Formats: sequence, structure tokens, C-alpha cells
Amino acid sequence: MVKRDYYEILGVTRRATYAEITRAYKKLARKYHPELNPGDEKARRKFEEIAEAYDVLSDPKKRALYDRYGLRRDEMSEEGEKRTAADIIFEGFDFSAEESFSDFLEELFASSAGKRVKAPQRGEDLEVPVALSFEHALRGTTVTVTVTRRQTCPRCEGRGEVEGPQGTCFRCGGTGRRPTLRGPLRLSVRCEHCEGTGRSAPICPLCHGETRLPIEESLEVKIPAGVDTGSRIRVEGKGDAGLYGGPPGDLYVVTNVQAHPFFVRKGDNIYCAIPITITEAVLGAKIEVPTLWGKATLRIPPGTQSGQIFRVREQGAPSLRGDVRGDQYVEVRVVIPRLIDQRSRELMREFERLNPENPRAELMQVAGLLADAPSEAEASH
Repeated sequence: MVKRDYYEILGVTRRATYAEITRAYKKLARKYHPELNPGDEKARRKFEEIAEAYDVLSDPKKRALYDRYGLRRDEMSEEGEKRTAADIIFEGFDFSAEESFSDFLEELFASSAGKRVKAPQRGEDLEVPVALSFEHALRGTTVTVTVTRRQTCPRCEGRGEVEGPQGTCFRCGGTGRRPTLRGPLRLSVRCEHCEGTGRSAPICPLCHGETRLPIEESLEVKIPAGVDTGSRIRVEGKGDAGLYGGPPGDLYVVTNVQAHPFFVRKGDNIYCAIPITITEAVLGAKIEVPTLWGKATLRIPPGTQSGQIFRVREQGAPSLRGDVRGDQYVEVRVVIPRLIDQRSRELMREFERLNPENPRAELMQVAGLLADAPSEAEASH
């Protein structure tokens, strides 16, 4: 029996675009799908003919060969290997979702007659939190973390089965198919483990077919100087083992840095507040201030006001971006002494007489008031 032309099967011209070919295929596939025509052998053959035509015409390389030489799919090389449409069965499809239909066609009709090789899959990455003191985060340290990860089963070497006589496939329960959900599609596809036969080698008694086993492992992890809350330290290859020979994932240690009672970190800079006396603020002084790395000398210029901020260079946190440090910013706060004797009071009054300054004068002018204007209200104590 001579097979019909692929373009004729789909009802399109030889100049049809990919979108036109796809629309024609979807329309015919819905009409003749075996699931919608149970027991209709003619519809089944028609559906397979439609699927074969679409398989060739939707692939630019196959279509070029067909247009040039008239080769049918089963006459092409291994790149155009024949695919069996009966490998896929729809178990419920929302036909209003047209955009979802074509997205899965290649996957659904990609089952070949031979045994397919499972592609290696990289293992999953894992995360483990670790709490650090402020000092350890800034100076660096080594911590021990315990992680539970999946390792390749040593008994079956990640196959999920062992040598022995074949029995019921433990993946599909002997049905040869497995259910899967893809968006609006609920599909039953051929079991990739037994290749649709429903038979497989004995299940691995150690991992029970899971191919990997959970193990608990303690690891020493070096924490670099300068980490902050949310920093992620990568430990290569210590995540879950990969599947089918794939590489393992990585482990990420996520830091949570405790607050410090004196220092505050903002980026790579450190902030703190230091008390100074009235004499130091008025006359100026050199004082020692604590830093993360010891002590530093800070020069207080004469006439320093409370709340002024001074910078101490390179006394901040180490940067993770290079061998540099941030700065430390010191806010000075003038402490008012308690006068406990008459002589101290007299000295303060003498100081006031010699330095008749009104710090609120500009404030009054800004407010549009006279500094000596009488007040109608007195502050209560």
C-alpha cells in the first residue's frame, strides 16, 4: 500500500509554516486520538499516520530531507528514528488549553523502540544554617556542621535493582505505564524503567529502588573573615548524589551573625558611640577607643560637639571582595558631670560669665522670634 504524502495527510501546502503545520496537527490529533475513539482501528491508524507526518514536517532537518528526496520517516537515519504514537495515552485533557498541547508533543512521542539511556542528573544542592558570634564572623573561624544528604546506594550502585531473575517492575507495579501531570495534562506514559514491559530485575534490598540512601555526615567548614548574616559558604560536592552517573550537588552553609553589645555593622563599616568629658570636648584631647582589632588613638579637636562622628580608617570589617577592610565610625557623646560641691558650681558660673554664649540664638532667629521676647508660658518641672 502506497503511503500518502505528508503534506496531504495534514492538509497543508508545501509552503506551510511551522505554525500552520502545528495547528493542522493539533486539530487532526484531537479528532482521531485513540483515547477519544476507543476500539476504532481506523482512527488509530489515522492518528499514527498524522503523528508520523507531523514528526517529519515539524523538524526542519527531516522536512528538508523529505522535500528533497521524498524519504519517509522509517527510511531516514537514526536522527529521524521512528517513534511510536501508541506509547502515549491521554487520561484526561482540557482541550480548551491549546497552548499546552503542542508544548509536550515532542516529549510524548519521543519513545523509541529500543531501550533509552537515562540522562545523568545533577544532585540537589543543600543548605545548613550556622550561628556565629560577632567576633567569629569578623575574624573568621572553623565550624563543624552535621548534614543529612543522599548518597549513591553502594549495593546497586544507583540502579535501584540488583542481578537476578526478572519479576514485576517495582516502578510501575507491572502495568508498564506510570502516571504523570504536566500542567493541564494528566498523562499515562510508558514506564522508563522497564520500557513498558512491566518486568524488571529484583528491587535493591538496601535502598528499595530509591537508588540513593540518606546518610548523616559531620563536616568541618572554614568560615572566611568578614561574613555577615545571609552569607553562603559553598562546600563543593557535599550535596545530594546525582542520578544515573550525574555529579553531586553542593552544600551551602548559611551564616546567622549575632548582634554585638557595643559595635554595629553596616556593610564593611563598624559604628560605635564613645563618651567624652566636657573638658575633652572643649579643650580637645587624644583618647583611646576600642576596635575589633585592639585599641586606636582618636584625636578630639577643641570645641567638639556631642554627636560628632569621627572616622578611624581600616578598622572595620574585612571585605569578602578582597584583602581590604572597612572603616570604623566613632560618635562622641559629651557627658555632663554632676556638680557635688559649691566650688564646682562657682567655677561653672565663672566659665559662663567669661563665655557669654547663647546656643539658641540662631534658633530664635530662624523661628522669627526675638531672643529677649517675654514668654507667656513657663516650663513645668
